[in-house]
Parts: sequence; structure tokens; C-alpha cells
Amino acid sequence: MAEVVLYHHSQGLTDGVKSFADELRQAGHTVHLPDLYDGNTFGTLDEGMDYARTTGFATVTERGIRAAQELPEAIVYAGFSLGVMAAQQLTQTRPGALGALFYYSCAPVEEFGTWPDGVPVQIHGKDEDPFFAEEGGDLDAARALVAAVDQAELFLYPGKEHLFADSSLPAYDPEAAALLTQRTLTFLNKLSS
Repeated sequence: MAEVVLYHHSQGLTDGVKSFADELRQAGHTVHLPDLYDGNTFGTLDEGMDYARTTGFATVTERGIRAAQELPEAIVYAGFSLGVMAAQQLTQTRPGALGALFYYSCAPVEEFGTWPDGVPVQIHGKDEDPFFAEEGGDLDAARALVAAVDQAELFLYPGKEHLFADSSLPAYDPEAAALLTQRTLTFLNKLSS
């Protein structure tokens, strides 16, 4: 089975993120859940983003990078939204990545150098999510990554919700979340076979 380090989104290490990690564990995978917010969680996306801004996005990402240093190099990096920054940077700069899972976010590959040869990636997001599909250019970056990498997949789900796979938040979309989880498990199972 695969070993995964999963980084939370801007609302913190919520019960929904923990529940998602538990689903992966129940399927036999090892999941590490670093807390980039020192135990803080936030009721809204805006509050969480304010905390990240005040703390410093670079500081939050650096916490994620430091957390991975104690883990094996042969690992899958995964992140929800804000957590994708640490996951993507580590995938592209730390040797040994087995794969990457990016939920609701994707940075241009050039931001961290080049994509490592042979490392598969899945990107998941909503087709009308203003954060993923419109404002930040994440969808464009995801499409460019898929065009450049043989083992890259982009999955778009209908709707506008950003944190749609977090069962503890109002944006939760059970149908899309179930499909995202199924695709994630298929991805992880292929890596461990």
C-alpha cells in the first residue's frame, strides 16, 4: 500500500480532512497529516486565508516542507487547496516522489522547476469554482501540466464549491466527494501494485 503525506486546506486540519485521511487508511494506505496551523481551524475560508496571510504563506508552506523531512522519500504528496503548495513543491524538488494528488489547486510547474520524470499526478477541481477555475489560474496550470506530463490526469466536477470533499464544511458535495475518493484510491492502488 502507498504512503501519503496529506496537507490540509486554508481552514485548517478540519474533521473533514481527518475523515478523508481515515478513508484512505481504511483502504490500507498510510497517511500522515501535518498540522500547518498549530492546531487552529477556522469556520470560513476568509478567516483561514486571513490566518495564512498573517502567518505568511511562505511560512505555512515551509512548515509543510519541514514536516516531510522526517518521512521516507518514496511517498505520495497530496494537498487540499493551500496545502497543494507544499505538496507540489516537494513533488518537484524532493527526490523519490511516487506520485502527487492536488485537490482544488495547481501551481504552474515552472514555479518549482520541472516536473520529475515518471511521477504521476491527479488534479481535482470544480469546473466553476472561482478559486480554481477563474481567479488564480489554477485550472490553466492544471491543463498545462496534463499537456506536458504523460501520467497526469485532470478531473473536473460540475459546480462552484471550492472545498467540496471536506465533509465537515457547508461546501461538501457528497456525490463529487465520493467520486474524488474513488479516483484517489484507484490512483494509490496502482502505485502500490
